[in-house]
Amino acid sequence: MKIDLFKQRDDTTWEIPASGQMRVPAIIYADRALIEAMDERVYQQITNVATLPGIVDFAYAMPDAHWGYGFPIGGVAAFDADEGGVISAGGVGFDISCGVRTLHTGLAADEVALAKEALADELYRRVPTGLGSTGSIHLGPREMDAMLGGGALWAVKQGYGLAEDLERTEEQGCMRGADPSQVSERARHRQRNEMGTLGSGNHYLEVQYVDRIYDERIAKFFKLRQGDVVVSIHCGSRGLGHQIGTEFLRLMATSASQHGIYLPDRELACAPIKSDIGQSYLGAMRAGINCALANRQIITHLTRQAFEAIIPGTQLHLLYDVSHNTCKLEPHSLEGRKRNLYVHRKGATRAFGPGHPELPSALREAGQPVLIGGSMGTCSYILAGTSESEQRAFSSACHGAGRAMSRRRAKRLWRGRQVIDELRQQGIIIRSPSLRGVAEEAPLAYKDVASVVDAADQAGLARKVARLRPLVCVKG
Repeated sequence: MKIDLFKQRDDTTWEIPASGQMRVPAIIYADRALIEAMDERVYQQITNVATLPGIVDFAYAMPDAHWGYGFPIGGVAAFDADEGGVISAGGVGFDISCGVRTLHTGLAADEVALAKEALADELYRRVPTGLGSTGSIHLGPREMDAMLGGGALWAVKQGYGLAEDLERTEEQGCMRGADPSQVSERARHRQRNEMGTLGSGNHYLEVQYVDRIYDERIAKFFKLRQGDVVVSIHCGSRGLGHQIGTEFLRLMATSASQHGIYLPDRELACAPIKSDIGQSYLGAMRAGINCALANRQIITHLTRQAFEAIIPGTQLHLLYDVSHNTCKLEPHSLEGRKRNLYVHRKGATRAFGPGHPELPSALREAGQPVLIGGSMGTCSYILAGTSESEQRAFSSACHGAGRAMSRRRAKRLWRGRQVIDELRQQGIIIRSPSLRGVAEEAPLAYKDVASVVDAADQAGLARKVARLRPLVCVKG
């Protein structure tokens, strides 16, 4: 991307002044190298977001931003319902509430090393993965309604996990305001056999170890030490979330003109928050959040069973669970005044700073864990939300490396078996039902996650705490 498109504020803050139909300016957080490597469609998409009714402050893009559907992936925007603000299905994404959950194992890397192959096999056996994967849980109409209304709380009540997990799950495991009646029969049908499954694409279940500590004080709050083994689960709302997104994008696009909304891009389909369609989408989207929270909770239960089978006595305790494809009603301060805003985060992680009342008491002094996924053969990171992030981007940070090339191009450059063999030579065990999927997710198909995380840290979006290296990756 051309640097002269921006007004540079500092080393990691690039402003696009408001012009034309833009209602607010836009900001991209990145270092110079990341900005120059970004697709110019990111620039176009974030300026398009800035044209939407009721948007406040700025339209933001995170350091991992890349082209998406309507909103760029890595996009953040907040809207005021009292000022005609809109909600956009494209601003949440198709995989509603896709997120990351990280668990302590209490084990050290050398304890896991000898059991690595067996653990990989057991995790792969217990956690269904891949396109269209189904599990052993089959939900009838009543169970589906209960899951969509209860989220991880429902899952724990069904025996999947521990009550203590809920305190360290976003929304305490249950998204308020969910309306299962707004979820179509088609969406329900797609999900009835998919609970407790990873799905495909960039989703994974990864056994990792703490390779480096950057902030000893916060690491103590997070109970992270050098050499500790953790497990990270990255997945979302599966077929149900995709169906909700598909249906409401169509509805919003066809009804936009009725609400006097001009769409510079049809994929930016949106509706006024206070409209019937806006309220219906909110109810369905929140039910999708609960689906994702329940799904990660069930996978946690299956992961605990796998560890117990291979390394008896292992106890997995949840560090945190946070989503990166959502729209949440949150209080934020703008120009010295508290306002309730609908914050869209698409491929962006919530990053509440120290003292935030929604954080568990044990983590409140440190700030919220911000869980940043790598790309199979690369490191993942744990960051902590900062106080300044509130003013920088509505308490938001990046969510991963961000793709550097399309899946189609990645398939032309790599073969799945080649990727698996090369990673094995690095000590990383891969299990996947799809060699094509592995090729599409080759590590070099993504940006340098270390550069993305460094830019987020430098910009004050979140603070680096620990770096994680993979040992085992179960991949969709």
